[in-house]
Amino acid sequence: MFLKASKRHLVVLAVVLTLTVIAGILIVICPPGLYPDPGAGFQVMRSMMMGGGFNLSITPSQANILQNTTTFLTWWSPGQYLLPYGFKVGLGVNMGQSAALTVLFCDVLGIFGFYNFFRKVGFSHIVAALSVGVIASQQFYVIPYVFYNGGETLLFGFLGWYLYGCFSFGKINWQLITFVLLTGWIGFFCKSAFLWMYASGLFCLWFNLSSNKMQLWNWIKNGIVLAIPAAISLLVISKLYLSRGGNPASQSPGFRFSLEALAFPLGSPLLSGFSVDELSHGLINHQDPPIFNATQSMVVLLLTALLSIALFAAILRFVPHRKYKVAVCGFYGMAVLFFVYVFLKQLNISYEARHFRIVGLLFIPGALYLIMQLKPVFKYAFLLLWIAVGFTTVKFFIYGYKYNSQVSAHGPSGFSQEFIDRPALNYLQQLDKNAPKDALFVFTSIDIGLDIINHRIIWLESPEDIDSDTYIADNQFNGNTGPLYILLPAVFEKNGKAEAFKQCFPQYSNFSIKKLSKDYILLSGY
Repeated sequence: MFLKASKRHLVVLAVVLTLTVIAGILIVICPPGLYPDPGAGFQVMRSMMMGGGFNLSITPSQANILQNTTTFLTWWSPGQYLLPYGFKVGLGVNMGQSAALTVLFCDVLGIFGFYNFFRKVGFSHIVAALSVGVIASQQFYVIPYVFYNGGETLLFGFLGWYLYGCFSFGKINWQLITFVLLTGWIGFFCKSAFLWMYASGLFCLWFNLSSNKMQLWNWIKNGIVLAIPAAISLLVISKLYLSRGGNPASQSPGFRFSLEALAFPLGSPLLSGFSVDELSHGLINHQDPPIFNATQSMVVLLLTALLSIALFAAILRFVPHRKYKVAVCGFYGMAVLFFVYVFLKQLNISYEARHFRIVGLLFIPGALYLIMQLKPVFKYAFLLLWIAVGFTTVKFFIYGYKYNSQVSAHGPSGFSQEFIDRPALNYLQQLDKNAPKDALFVFTSIDIGLDIINHRIIWLESPEDIDSDTYIADNQFNGNTGPLYILLPAVFEKNGKAEAFKQCFPQYSNFSIKKLSKDYILLSGY
C-alpha cells in the first residue's frame, strides 16, 4: 500500500538522513583530505596541542629560524578547527576523525535547519523535503566527505537555523535582542564570510517586524533596536579578532572593471544552488582542469546570469509565499551588491560559487515550486536532470573515497594525504621519531606537517617561476638550527625548482638528495 501523501516527505527526509549518516560513518573510518584554508586552522590546533596559546600559529622566524614567530590567525575564523578540536578532546579521536564527525554533525543539523526554514516561510512539507533532497544530491554537499572544507561545512549546519530565527519574531523583546547578539558571534565562529549574511538576515528581520506598520517612525525605531545588539556583536568581533591581523578584505590593488565581476554575483543562484560552477570545474577559478576555455566560460557565465535573473523574476511573480520572497530579495540583493564591490575592488576573494552558497540554497525551493506548476513533460525533464546531477555526485564521492582509502597516505593526524605517498610518509614518520630535537621539516603542502609530531615545520608554496628572485626573497629563512629536511616532488629535481628551495635557506649547505619513492625526494641540509 502506498504511503499517504501527507507522510511522503518523511520518506524523503529519512533517505537523505540515512545516506548522510552512512557517508559520515565511512569517513570516520577513513577520514577525508584537507583543503588548504582549514589546513591553516589545523596547524593552529597543532600549535595549541604543543602548548601554544589560543588561535596562535607558531612557526620558525624568517629572521632567525632558531626562534619562533607567533601569529594570531585572523585570515580565517576559528570554528573550522575549534569544533573538530572539541570532538578530538571529548572523544579521543585523531584530527581526521574529528573533522569527519564535524561534517556529519553539521550536515544533520543543516538538513533539519533548512527543512524547518523552508516550512517556516510557507512551503509545503513535500516541497521543503524535496528541496533538502536536491541540496543533498549535489556535488557541493559531498565535497567535505572527500576534502574537509572547514567554514562551508559549519555554515551549512548553522544558516538554516539562523534564517529560521530571522522569520520567527513578531515583536521586539529580550529574546530577539539576544538572538541578534549571539548569532553574530556564532556565525562568525563558523566562517568570517558570514558577516554579509548576517546583514542580509537582519534586513529580513527588520522588514518583517516593520512592514505591517506604515508609520516611518516604527521602521526607524525597529532599525535602531536591531542595530544596537548587532553593533555590539560586530564591535566585539573586530576588537577581539579582526583587528589583530590581516584578512581577505584588508588587501586591494585598486578598482578594475570586469564583466565577470558583474556576471558572477548575478549568476550566483544557478552557479551555487545547482552546481554549475562545480560541474564545470570552476568557470573562472579552476580547481581541476577546466571544461571550458576563457571565451566559453564567459558565455556560460553570462547565460547563467541571465537565467538567474529570470528565475528571480519568476519567483517574485509566481511564488505566493511573502516571507520567502523577502528572504530571496534580501540575500540575493545583498550578495550582488557586496560581491560586485569585492570583485571590482579586487579583494583577495576568489571567484568560486561556495562564497554564494546560501543564495543558491534559498532559490532551490522556489525553483521546485515553479517546476511543480509546469506541464508533466517539464517535470520529467527536471527529474532526468536531477538524476544526472545525482549520478555525478555519487560518482564523485565513490572515486574520492576510494582514492582516500586505497591510494592516499595516512599518518598520525588521520587525514588522507594527497600530496605525499605512503613510502615517503612512512620514512618521514621514522625521521620524526629519530631526528635530533632541533631538526626542521619543510613541506609544500600545509596538511603534511600535521603528521609531524615532534619537530617544528615550515610550509612553503611551490614557486611558479623557478627563476623568480621575488619568491626566494619572500621565503628566505636565515639562521641554522640543525638538520633541515625538505620534502619535494621528484620532478622538482629535474625542473630546477629544488634549487629555489635550497636558496631559501642560505645558511645551509652540503645538501644531499634521497629518493624516497618514485614521486618524492628529500633534501637534507646541515
